[in-house]
Amino acid sequence: MNIALRKGIAPDYANWNRRLNGSWSCADYARIGVTLQKTGEDLAEAADFTPGSHILDVAAGNGNATLAVARRFCRVTSTDFVQPLLDKGRKRAEAEDLDVAFEIADAQNLQYPDASFDGVISTFGVMFAPDQQAAAREIVRVCKPGGKIALASWSPPGFIGRLCPIIGSHMSAAPGFKAPANWGREEWIRDHFEHAAASLTINVRTFYFRYRSPQHYLEYNRAYYGLLRKAFDKVGPEGEDALAGDILNLIDDINTADDGSMRAPSQYAEVVMVKA
Repeated sequence: MNIALRKGIAPDYANWNRRLNGSWSCADYARIGVTLQKTGEDLAEAADFTPGSHILDVAAGNGNATLAVARRFCRVTSTDFVQPLLDKGRKRAEAEDLDVAFEIADAQNLQYPDASFDGVISTFGVMFAPDQQAAAREIVRVCKPGGKIALASWSPPGFIGRLCPIIGSHMSAAPGFKAPANWGREEWIRDHFEHAAASLTINVRTFYFRYRSPQHYLEYNRAYYGLLRKAFDKVGPEGEDALAGDILNLIDDINTADDGSMRAPSQYAEVVMVKA
């Protein structure tokens, strides 16, 4: 257990939010986000929202799920706490003449009244909220009874689920830190959502990260993935070789390509819940 928690010190989620915002904003994550578009389309298909429904995308990033749902003629409110990512999502929606509203929002304290939306969706977004219990509670709260909640979250056994602890091992975790991949564990999902569900379906899916080579993945993500850039900044020149080596070792362990490229499977949980 974290020392701060043993001493009864409450996690400083507000400060953590500020730090995370800085991490997500310091690079152009949208260049990575677009490579995950398929997962937004797959989740939109699984959710099967009724056309015309008003759907909230929580921690939408640059809008993968937002666009997928809007393409199915739903009215979407796309939210994130990182303005540059919302700006990228807005440009993508405008290019397709899609009906989307973009608003700054904190997944842990959404500004919307109870039962405001016909459905809620999030692809690899809300799982990164520091206060996991609050975020789970909020997405249930703003969904109407009978509405659907659809989530895609990385699971511990997959590439991203294994990568996050590796990165964390080279840094000092903030007090109260909980692994984002909790959202991809069936037990955690049922603990936080089953009480509010008329039905709850969990499917295990796999997304493949494809890059020219493992080194290409490392260089590209170090340049454009703010959390990884911050990790390398944190360890400094004396620690960057060890961090890079651990990441490349993980890729080598799970890479299914045999031609020098990278094809890394990353397991995730696809959740579709109907609110009671």
